[in-house]
Amino acid sequence: MASPLTQTTGRRKEAIARARLRPGTGVVTINGRPFEQYFPTASQRMIVSEPLRVAEATEAYDIDAKIIGGGASGQAGALRMAIARSLAELDPERRAALKRAGLLSRDARKKESKKYGLKKARKAPQFTKR
Repeated sequence: MASPLTQTTGRRKEAIARARLRPGTGVVTINGRPFEQYFPTASQRMIVSEPLRVAEATEAYDIDAKIIGGGASGQAGALRMAIARSLAELDPERRAALKRAGLLSRDARKKESKKYGLKKARKAPQFTKR
């Protein structure tokens, strides 16, 4: 296996993705599984492949990714950020287009913590008058 051109990390919610880009034909492998098998929904696949579309490099690189933590949505967002960072690192001229598309900024939203006396972060127990 050829050594990677670049290796970057992306984070979203509780998910952490590490992406390695190599010159290739556009094959994406996530945790040893094919891209279509790991992300079965079209919306998740679209989120992950967005940086490649913006940079016009859909079939220029093979991507090998390791993702830990979080759910499917967070993992897709984390991988999107990792791929965008790699593309910006490989070709600094693409950075402006990726930044304009909002792919290089971290989405810092996380789950709000539960408060005491409540059932969830904001959901209160049902009020009974009598």
